[in-house]
Amino acid sequence: MTKAFVFPGQGSQAVGMGKELAGAFAPAREVFEEVDEAVKQKLSKLMFEGPEEDLTLTENAQPALMAVSLACVRVLQKEGGVNFAADAQFVAGHSLGEYSALAAAGTFALADTARLLKTRGKAMQAAVPVGEGAMAALLGLELDDAQAVAEEAAQGEICTAANDNASGQVVLSGNRAAIERAIEIASERGARRSVLLPVSAPFHCALMAPAADAMAEALSDVKMAAPVVPLIANITASAQKNVDEIRRLLVEQVTGMVRWRESVLYMKSKGVDTLVEVGAGKVLTGLARRIDRELSGVAVGTPEGIEAFLA
Repeated sequence: MTKAFVFPGQGSQAVGMGKELAGAFAPAREVFEEVDEAVKQKLSKLMFEGPEEDLTLTENAQPALMAVSLACVRVLQKEGGVNFAADAQFVAGHSLGEYSALAAAGTFALADTARLLKTRGKAMQAAVPVGEGAMAALLGLELDDAQAVAEEAAQGEICTAANDNASGQVVLSGNRAAIERAIEIASERGARRSVLLPVSAPFHCALMAPAADAMAEALSDVKMAAPVVPLIANITASAQKNVDEIRRLLVEQVTGMVRWRESVLYMKSKGVDTLVEVGAGKVLTGLARRIDRELSGVAVGTPEGIEAFLA
């Protein structure tokens, strides 16, 4: 079994996330305490108890999802003896999950990762007034067709492909009016279904340029080490180990497309047969089989999932 460890992005958060982990494993509790301290708020209480509308705010959801992923990582390392340098061929993360992947691979310290994602969330939310941007998932259209829909819908506004998640699952992002036009055009072009996503800002499009500037500044001040295994970057869908290049790609990723489908296919082309999803939910595990039926996905985000993986 040749494994890559992958880390989920926004949308996988839910009230109660991490609570069972904290109850079962001391290393998980330590991670949540360290993250709370780093972001100067009781983020773990919000994760365990809600309210959901506060947890969904991107400035909270981003560090919270990372915290659950890194709690799982610590448990795998301390209780299961997992060594990323030996046990993983690659790491990769979906959008904010890229920061979780880099923390797992030793590029960022945990506290720095939490602060970076707090900054990223705040900057993304501030970049566009609430209600002016939107994102929509187009189901049943391939990337080329989805990009053609976006171009037609733009009409002088921003409307671009933000996530290429799997075959027939592309997310568009941009100005709300353009995204609403895209939903109508997509149905005319044969999309099986098109749905507005419950997000608070239009991620991964040119409207996020102010947030990219904020991340360039934040990343310039943070200590970074080369990852112990290569990162498959969202922007290039290829392996990266150079710290300066990784920093540049993290900035570019704020406005660029998450090339998840291609990233997974790249890993498979290099011999990976199993994606281990570390953190909340099972979104990436579900996408693995949709991208390539020969891949298997394992979700490691609960005490039961961790124990099954280590068995």
